[in-house]
Amino acid sequence: MSDNFMPSAVEIMRFMPEIILILVGTIIMVFEPLVDVKRKSALGFVALLGLVGAASATFRAMDNPGPAFQAMLMVDGFANFFRLLVIGVGILTIVASFAYLKREHAESGEYFALILFSIAGQGVMVTANELIMLFIGLEISSIASYVLAGYLRDDKRNNEAALKYFLLGSFATAFLLYGVAWIYGATGTTNLTEIRRVLTNRDLAPAIGLVGTSAALIFVGLAFKVSAAPFQVWAPDVYQGAPAPVSAFLSAGPKAAAFAIFLRVFFTAFEPIADKWQPVIWVSALATMIIGNFAALLQTNIKRLLAYSSIAHAGYVMVAIATHSQIGAAAVMFYMVAYAFMNIGAFAVVTHFSRQGERYVDTDDLAGLGVRQPVTAALLSIFLLSLIGVPLTGGFFGKFYIFKAALDANLVWLTVLGLLNSAVAAYYYLRIIVVMYFREPGESTVDLQPLSPGVLAVLWGSAVATLILGIYPSIVLDFAGKSAALVK
Repeated sequence: MSDNFMPSAVEIMRFMPEIILILVGTIIMVFEPLVDVKRKSALGFVALLGLVGAASATFRAMDNPGPAFQAMLMVDGFANFFRLLVIGVGILTIVASFAYLKREHAESGEYFALILFSIAGQGVMVTANELIMLFIGLEISSIASYVLAGYLRDDKRNNEAALKYFLLGSFATAFLLYGVAWIYGATGTTNLTEIRRVLTNRDLAPAIGLVGTSAALIFVGLAFKVSAAPFQVWAPDVYQGAPAPVSAFLSAGPKAAAFAIFLRVFFTAFEPIADKWQPVIWVSALATMIIGNFAALLQTNIKRLLAYSSIAHAGYVMVAIATHSQIGAAAVMFYMVAYAFMNIGAFAVVTHFSRQGERYVDTDDLAGLGVRQPVTAALLSIFLLSLIGVPLTGGFFGKFYIFKAALDANLVWLTVLGLLNSAVAAYYYLRIIVVMYFREPGESTVDLQPLSPGVLAVLWGSAVATLILGIYPSIVLDFAGKSAALVK
């Protein structure tokens, strides 16, 4: 790398979304102590403006794709797809958080700044064409996420969630960094394209054992981030203990970015040794689906149930990765969009229903919600049906494309076992619907307030998006298919 390197205007433009997010986040932190306590929510609207600006800059970057900063970043359709997805998750999270923060008397600019910083890190992750840049983006996103998990400092559950997330996350990151060091020692580079070139060239290819070990170590780090087995144990405790809007954010944003780099690393750098890592992904996908679904059957806490549900859905996405195909990559991209809307929608209902101190988070607390707030119950039902994979929802087409890609790749047994797991999942999702509509209202619904404008907007927006993806999937799938072709 040149010592006197100066980025061009085009390269800065390609990186503008992350620049905007960091600048706006910094501005919010600067003005945080200057804004009156009663007006802290205004900083949330500043954060929303920053996210809208970042989305606009992403669309601008689409018109001029290419490498940036000496090819350390690759701004292409694939990166911009995931950029828009994590920015969208950030917008939904912030809008759903206004009423929650006011209710908990925890309005603060640092909350909104941390979300922006985390999304900026995710943006670096999805554009990374270099393992060191991937690590930097991952750490930016993760550190902000650790703090968000413990945002309510006086809540012991938040403290426990943040501590567990930080300790286990740091441990997993060490594996990732160790894998990066090994692959650098084996190939002399950390550039994804160059690693692939070295592994493809038989004259230059290093010992397969060394490369396989580095791939395994990197797999450990990434599997933790997407909560794939056997590295999923952190998710239920963190999702249960963190503030409900933060749990929604963690289940969609960081996970989408982690799957993006999963695809980028294994479909690009380690593509020449695909026959070695495919069986590992196969086994992990199956174990993740089984652990997630069967553990969810035993849960009474709805946040913990959704956490195990999130693990199971990570297993479905791992099935698509195991196909090692362009169709599988497109299926991952489509599924992450559908999953983001239906999961954030479900967590938004929990945010509203749980009340101050998150007192009501058991599934039985939802008894009679269909009578007391029929609109809320109906919207939650849409999200749950989509999580099951019922036709006319985004979840249906998401699973359809994943299992179709698996069949095309001759992963017949994995497809069959995945479908059986989906049938198991139907039980615990339908149980929630039964409780809402066929149980008598209890104490938990007596003082239930009307939906706040922010939560209402998130619920309706997520529900409409879920149905549109189920009726017109080509809106996202066409773009995903073209973008997936760039991962090579």
